[in-house]
Amino acid sequence: MRTCLKNIGFLFALGSLAACSGAGQSNLPGNVIASMQRGNMHRNGSLGPVLTTADGSQIFGFDVDRNGNDGVVASISGNEISVQTFDPTTGKITKTVGAKMGRPVAKGDDYVVDGIFDGDVALVDFEKAGIPGQTPAHDHYNLMNPVTRLKLNGRWKPPLNLFHTEQWAVNQSTPTSVVFGYQRKGSDSTSLIVADLTKQTGAKAIALDQNQFSLSMGPQLAQDTANNLAVMATSPSGGAAGGPPPKIATIDLKNGKMVEFGGVSCPGLAGCGSANGIAYDSATGVACTTSELDGGVELYDVAKQTGFRVTMPNGGGQSFAGSYVVNDPVHQLFLIAQQFSSTSPSGSSVQVYDENGDLVESIDGFNFTDAGFLVIPVRIAINPSARTGWVNGPSDNQLQQFSY
Repeated sequence: MRTCLKNIGFLFALGSLAACSGAGQSNLPGNVIASMQRGNMHRNGSLGPVLTTADGSQIFGFDVDRNGNDGVVASISGNEISVQTFDPTTGKITKTVGAKMGRPVAKGDDYVVDGIFDGDVALVDFEKAGIPGQTPAHDHYNLMNPVTRLKLNGRWKPPLNLFHTEQWAVNQSTPTSVVFGYQRKGSDSTSLIVADLTKQTGAKAIALDQNQFSLSMGPQLAQDTANNLAVMATSPSGGAAGGPPPKIATIDLKNGKMVEFGGVSCPGLAGCGSANGIAYDSATGVACTTSELDGGVELYDVAKQTGFRVTMPNGGGQSFAGSYVVNDPVHQLFLIAQQFSSTSPSGSSVQVYDENGDLVESIDGFNFTDAGFLVIPVRIAINPSARTGWVNGPSDNQLQQFSY
């Protein structure tokens, strides 16, 4: 069974949340107030339907097609594992496929949705459990090609033996996809796999320097589709307090050449900590990261190797750090999951920033802090043209739709 590298926010004392209960505009950062005064602060976001898995089981990854009207989730319980498709407009489950019961479930096998890629092709990892201390788990990668066919109808074989996918770069616009993961043997060495998932030839592995991209350094992955690059944030100190800020790196997906530069420093003795997420706009060359210890949001012109920092609303801080980041390239926005809201007295929020670092909108009323200790971390999947998205919660077997 897949284990989560980080569960941001659950380590913090819940009592610190009381600091937000009286938050108002007067407490907002100066750049946010200025944005509101310019009329750029849109308060149009709202919550929509809640999706619940057909069998009431915990969600192990999900995604939506940005160019259509379909989505896919993996579901797991003590009795059954399955893959389920859903309608992103209504939140209704449309079909259950690949269901397994009995011995596979008892052994600890599971499905994980690794994402939807170009052409509405979903990558679904069937993780066959190993024997603890004796044999590793094996990943068997299924394809739904496309998701609208409502079945597991293909296979994908990575070029590395026992490769386990940890992250995928959001990209539904070009055939070249990139995933980050490690081999389930030896020292768990990490690599990037570059592939057209619909083809069984041409996939290649790019080995990563374990002094910079080991699992303990919490690498975060995005993709520059315009220049055929992976864009990554990694934490040299493993996110330790007082360590250097995360580094930003580009890796050429053709030849593996890496270029890196130091990220924006964070104030205070604790510093930045780990990079919790990264997203990239291939049209503008702007990357956005979130940092753990300071509750910061960093924006970078990657080509120029320059950047600046703003804080999450109402001053940031570790308790209110952002986690997952996704880019809306149509409207040049970054949407950030904030597990402990700093704009609502309780619950979670999605904070929406433009590429100038201005807070455009705070969408409150989520509850992905109470979704349990998710095995698969919280994420946001969006349809930029429709200005809608889905995020985990309120429970671990549910997703919440929203507009922005």
